[in-house]
Amino acid sequence: MTNKTYAGIDLGSNSCRLLICDEKGNKLCLKNYPTRLAEGMYKENKITSEAFERGQRCFFECRQLLDKYNVEPQNLRAVTTAACRTAANGREFVKKIFDESRIRLEIIDGLEEAMLNLKGAAEHVRGQSRYLVVYDLGGASTEVTLATNDENPEIVYSVSIPWGARNASEAFGLVEYSENAAGRLRAEVDRYMDDFLVKADLAKHQDICFVATSSTPLRLVSMIKKFGDYDRERADGLKMTREEMDCAIDGLLKAKQKVLAQNPYIGDKRSYIFIAACVIFRRIYERLGIETVTASLKSAKDGIVAELMARDKEVGNG
Repeated sequence: MTNKTYAGIDLGSNSCRLLICDEKGNKLCLKNYPTRLAEGMYKENKITSEAFERGQRCFFECRQLLDKYNVEPQNLRAVTTAACRTAANGREFVKKIFDESRIRLEIIDGLEEAMLNLKGAAEHVRGQSRYLVVYDLGGASTEVTLATNDENPEIVYSVSIPWGARNASEAFGLVEYSENAAGRLRAEVDRYMDDFLVKADLAKHQDICFVATSSTPLRLVSMIKKFGDYDRERADGLKMTREEMDCAIDGLLKAKQKVLAQNPYIGDKRSYIFIAACVIFRRIYERLGIETVTASLKSAKDGIVAELMARDKEVGNG
């Protein structure tokens, strides 16, 4: 009898993440593909033909890896988030991917996205506090979630902000920093954070750990810790203080796009959207009153694999 393998695929608005694990939870394969699905989508609310092609190439490679590691269909879950949720041709894209790769993408809502991110990111801080707040800054949305911090976390309240690094950069013209444009973006973020802070009532839920997923906090950690270049694996699970984040972001906001492109922690492709990411990221930690945050590489893909393994464990115990 061959050992089981499990896989989670999280197709976001900027990148696609694939995780394959064995039945003991050991990581066999971890890939991150720069699909940039939401690039150019803002004006017509459509996934562009170029993004279609990047997605097709990505899932061709994913299919090969799933076959290589003998992942059976029932042990795979592939989800897609804000870009496909909102794009006029999002379902057309999902059908194209299935027709070509036989990988069935689920378009999930913001609450399901938040729960999967929560299950992945919580690993770093489980048992360290009674509650945790996880915020995931994507390409076209940002989820902020308050939940219990235990083996089976329960969401207290979650909000999905319809702005991420990619669509905010295009909509607000924030390839380079402008106080006027940044102010408008902050006001948009505030609309949703006002709701979150009232309904989550953080003052009532004392003893909270804060965790931030996506590449933005991982890049900031790499920079703050002076790794020399962006090292997401090394940054995973490390903490940053409010003072350290402010100092790093202040320096980045002054930089031109060409300078950001040469920055070893950012690079050319990310340089066009990193200013918007920093504006959103900072506004959220300001509104949450964060003094220390844990950066996490673990996110929805990890949550998917954990759910699949838990399902089989329950069946076995039953």
